[in-house]
Amino acid sequence: MIPEENFTSSVTENRMQSAGLALEELLVTAQKQDFLTVGIYESAKLLNADPDSVVLCVLATDNEDDVALQIHFTLLQSFCCDSGITILRVSGVTRLRQLLGAVDGNSNQEEPKDLHCMLVTNPQAEHCRLQEVGIYCQESRHMNQWVPELVLQER
Repeated sequence: MIPEENFTSSVTENRMQSAGLALEELLVTAQKQDFLTVGIYESAKLLNADPDSVVLCVLATDNEDDVALQIHFTLLQSFCCDSGITILRVSGVTRLRQLLGAVDGNSNQEEPKDLHCMLVTNPQAEHCRLQEVGIYCQESRHMNQWVPELVLQER
């Protein structure tokens, strides 16, 4: 018989892995359909102009020591919370670069995209993966995790 804490840990791991895969598929689909805003500045502009179009805010970092980034995250989280937008913190920026491409196609330079903040828009698109990510976030909040977190694994 499996001890209860091992079983609970295994269930939590499976939940996180499933939600991580759902998030990856959702982000790739949103990018292909042009429903993904990438970058802290670009996201702030969209949230200011049309917050009702945003259905998910993804905040990504692998470096919790970046004070300026944490201040940006705090402001974005506050705005999203006040606007009823689901927030998800993600570590695994390298995996995001693999999924979404490393270079900004809108820029003439070979600068890496700012993947620290991404907004999924178009609430009319009831993407099944959006629902799965939303359920994960809702369940996490019920377990006293105010801002749900995921770790994306490199492949």
